[in-house]
Amino acid sequence: IHFPVRIMGREISSTGRMGTRVPSGARHEGLFRKEPFMVHPCSTAALFDLTKTQAAPLLSGTTFPWEALAGLETFIFQLGESLDPQQYERLGDYVWAAKTARIAKSAYLGGPCIIGPGTEVRHGAFIRGSALVGEGCVVGNSVELKNCVLFDGAQVPHFNYVGDSVLGCKAHLGAGAVTSNVKSDKSPVVVKAAGEALPTGRKKVGAMVGDGAEVGCNSVLCPGSVLGRGAQVYPTSCVRGYVPENHIYKAAGNIAARR
Repeated sequence: IHFPVRIMGREISSTGRMGTRVPSGARHEGLFRKEPFMVHPCSTAALFDLTKTQAAPLLSGTTFPWEALAGLETFIFQLGESLDPQQYERLGDYVWAAKTARIAKSAYLGGPCIIGPGTEVRHGAFIRGSALVGEGCVVGNSVELKNCVLFDGAQVPHFNYVGDSVLGCKAHLGAGAVTSNVKSDKSPVVVKAAGEALPTGRKKVGAMVGDGAEVGCNSVLCPGSVLGRGAQVYPTSCVRGYVPENHIYKAAGNIAARR
C-alpha cells in the first residue's frame, strides 16, 4: 500500500509497512473504499489527540508536527488576544495565564506564552517564550521551555529542557530528561524512522513526544526524536530516531513491545 506524504511542499510516497491505523475518532475513509487508509507513524494524526490542546488549529494543518514550529509564535500572539478575559489574565507583555493556574512568584514567564487552566508553574521555572502550555500541566523546578507545545496534562516537573518540541496529552519527562534541539554540526535536522529519512528543513527541532509517553530520568531525546503514543524510555537513555507506539526503549537497538 502506498500513500502520499507531503514534506516541505514536496509530495513523496511511503509504504504501508511503516503505517499505523488512525486512532479511533480520527479515522479517515477513502474516497471510493470503506477501508481506513494508513497514516505515517510520525504524523500529527498518529501521535496526538488534537482535542487536548489549544494548538489544534495550528497542528491540524500539518502532516508532521514539527511543521507547526515555524508558526507557533505568531499563533500564540493571535490566540492570546482572543482569550476570554473572564478566564485568563494578562500578566505582562503577551503573557496570558488562566486565573486557575498556580504560578510561583520566582518563575519567569517570557512572551508570547499561554498558561492553561489548573496548570502549576513551580519555583524557578524559566519560560523563554513561544510556549503554549495546556490545561492541568506541571512546569516544575528549574524547567526551561522554549518554542514548544505542551498538551493538556503534560508534565515536565524537575530540571527539564523542552525546546522546539511538542509533548502530547499526559506525556511525562522524568527528572533531568531533556530534548536536544540542535545537532552538533548545526545542520538541518532529519527525522529517521524505520529506514526512512524525513527532512524537516529546520536547524532546531527537539522531540515529538506522543500522548501518554514516559521518558525516564536523565534521558536525552536527540534532535528529531519521535516517541509514539504510550512509548516508554528507560532512565539515562540517549534516544535517536523513532520509538514505536506502545514500545519500550531500553537501549540503542533494543526496543521491545510493551506487554
